Amino acid sequence: MNARTAPQLLAPVSTQHLDALEEEAIFVLREVAAAFERPTLLFSGGKDSLVLLRCAEKAFGRGRIPYPLLMIDTGHNFREVTEFRDLRARELGAELIVRSVEDSMKRGTVRLAHPGESRNVHQSVTLLEAIEEFRFDALIGGARRDEEKARAKERIFSHRDSFGQWQPKAQRPELWTLFNTRLQPGEHFRVFPISNWTELDVWQYIEREAIALPSIYYAHQRQVVERKGLLVPVTELTPPREGETVQTRTVRFRTVGDITCTCPVDSPAANAAEVVLETLTVDVSERGATRMDDKTSEASMEKRKKDGYF
Repeated sequence: MNARTAPQLLAPVSTQHLDALEEEAIFVLREVAAAFERPTLLFSGGKDSLVLLRCAEKAFGRGRIPYPLLMIDTGHNFREVTEFRDLRARELGAELIVRSVEDSMKRGTVRLAHPGESRNVHQSVTLLEAIEEFRFDALIGGARRDEEKARAKERIFSHRDSFGQWQPKAQRPELWTLFNTRLQPGEHFRVFPISNWTELDVWQYIEREAIALPSIYYAHQRQVVERKGLLVPVTELTPPREGETVQTRTVRFRTVGDITCTCPVDSPAANAAEVVLETLTVDVSERGATRMDDKTSEASMEKRKKDGYF
């Protein structure tokens, strides 16, 4: 079996599997629209949120998504991604709300320990401020259980208390696709319609649906340095350190986020079909292979989620 014939042989099985996952996601998206008064869809311009948007288009019809899109911007996002985010929102005719960590810093609600500190973790503060500003009662996100240990503990409808905090030991049961969506004043839900998808499922769906993505998801030339087992992109925000050697390598991003903590991987994959084949062989999760902020401790993501992170 070669690379040209492999996707064709896998197609009948994967299509049926993707149909079931898509049906579940559409059901959840419609359930949110029916059960909540002020929902929003978290939209970063990344691959998972673009998959969510495609499912939302199928759930409600093009140009008829019944909730706004919300982006929490650190101010340190990749330009290719934010430009694509704005373009996609315009194409859909969707309302796009952008709230910035920089604005939280000006208000004094976010204070950096030092100027070079990553703003990624501080998105929680800005997100909770946006929830209070717009009184959102449900936030739809593209997190998946296969990404990270803490996210594997999440329910599809994940309850947050009046402080925006997640209590993993106090989650509500989800049996037979019956969801308890009752809320007390000030509480909200985080909802994850593609929670049961894997990275491979996402890329197979992107290939099948011909979903356009920001260019950095595919192979391109980029200057990087090797640091702690990761390829750190060389930018104004992440300059090389003393003793590090700058290399130009062919890379792509498996996930996108704040520049200060998101790393590419070596890859020649230039389209979705090639990424599918590449993903079949990986043995490290996309966050484990690309995110510096998840390497601070074994429980770093869980702690951030308890504090209000995505």
